[in-house]
Amino acid sequence: MRRIIDVYPAPDSMHWVGDGFPVRSLFSHHEHGARVSPFLLFDYAGPFDFPPTAKRRGVGAHPHRGFETVTIVLDGELAHRDSTGAGGLIGPGDVQWMRAASGVVHEEYHSESFGKSGGRFEVVQLWVNLPAREKMSPPRYQTLLDKDIPRIDLPDDAGIVRVIAGEFDGHRGPAQTATPIDLWDVRIDAGKRARFTLPEGHTALAAVLEGTVEVNGEKIARATDVVVFEEEGGDIAFEANNDVKLILMSGEPIDEPVEQQGPFVMNTQDELRQAFADYQSGRFGAIAPQGG
Repeated sequence: MRRIIDVYPAPDSMHWVGDGFPVRSLFSHHEHGARVSPFLLFDYAGPFDFPPTAKRRGVGAHPHRGFETVTIVLDGELAHRDSTGAGGLIGPGDVQWMRAASGVVHEEYHSESFGKSGGRFEVVQLWVNLPAREKMSPPRYQTLLDKDIPRIDLPDDAGIVRVIAGEFDGHRGPAQTATPIDLWDVRIDAGKRARFTLPEGHTALAAVLEGTVEVNGEKIARATDVVVFEEEGGDIAFEANNDVKLILMSGEPIDEPVEQQGPFVMNTQDELRQAFADYQSGRFGAIAPQGG
């Protein structure tokens, strides 16, 4: 059984990102360092009930360089546009995997139809570091629709796993990743048990979004807790006290310096200064006007 390093408790408070994302940061490189590499940040927005509005809610144009953003929509609908010309709508079960790499300017808003109707909103955004060799590679955008994400039943009717990235039980997720990563959206039914095997030598984390679960027969994790495991040591076991929703992730650690300032994640301070200079001089490009 893979040993538990720690259970990071639920954050005491949430903060707003723009006016469309009520966020709790469940872990970050700033707080937890190399323990979470190659992951940098896990923001959980919601669940939150938005009233109908004619206003455009979300986050306006802003830059990124040096990493990837992974956005999983659980409820609601988002509209994305960026300076490469990529974009589109993602709704419940859909995922967008954006490699900012050498530089992107993008915006994320509630879709027009969701804004008009209002309703339950629940989104996860994960930041994934890129190794030095990939930080200045061309940006890339992937839309992963729910219908294209493998959905596997767990043994004993214990629940399901959606394989966003990596491989589970012979099924490979559609995400193309820069380094080896497993990203699984897991549901475990009340009173059921499930066991998972993740690659040896990889960082392993479980972010509990809903419910209460016993982990490896020794620790209890509740909604918005994050469980961090040793990189070696075998399987991870869960027993759900009630219906549980969690994100299980693992990745090959990136053993390189991390220098971060706001939306830029590089390896040196000089690279950070260059990122700001490149953005301010317009080298990241711009988002085309609507209809343009």
